[in-house]
Amino acid sequence: MKQMKVGQCRVGMVRTNCYGLLNTKTNEMILVDPGDSPDAIASMAEQMGGQPVAIFLTHGHYDHILAVEAVKEKYQIPVYACRKEEELLKDPQLNLTAMIHRPMSIRPDEMVEDLEEFTVAGFQIQAIHTPGHTQGSVCYHFPKEKLLVSGDTLFCGSVGRTDLPTGSGAQIVESLHRLLEMLSEDTDVLPGHESATTIGYEKRYNPFV
Repeated sequence: MKQMKVGQCRVGMVRTNCYGLLNTKTNEMILVDPGDSPDAIASMAEQMGGQPVAIFLTHGHYDHILAVEAVKEKYQIPVYACRKEEELLKDPQLNLTAMIHRPMSIRPDEMVEDLEEFTVAGFQIQAIHTPGHTQGSVCYHFPKEKLLVSGDTLFCGSVGRTDLPTGSGAQIVESLHRLLEMLSEDTDVLPGHESATTIGYEKRYNPFV
């Protein structure tokens, strides 16, 4: 029996993937990118029987953070993000919440560094800094589960857009190559939008490789 069960709900105007990563042995859950609709996120957690213990942010764009404050307050849990995303998260102009007239400033409780290893909800996790979509984009690698949460860095057959604040086309291609070199082909990938993929599939078919 796998120790992790993955839940998913699509939230907000651009259908962002919010994930619930449940430890089936302890019922602890990590919530990834609560982009909107806190009630839907809470419903997902409840249906899975999970007790949220942390929020992971892959980056700071509005469609990944709009429900952070509500979810954090409901469960009294810390927010994790990459240290290099600190400025974007706190600036409503950079994180684009001002653009949609819902200005928001997020101050993470835990700042992770590139290749930092840590444990949350009983899972061993490695943070991989993947600049390109934003300067502080980060992927969360769960080595034992052979799982990567990629945010908007890596999509099925594509990569994230790079024309928004702190984005870089050259950096996102470098980040993609780094991920494909680091991780085994049987690693499952959970992206910020659209459908899941695998590292092996992306090595063969991603046009940005």
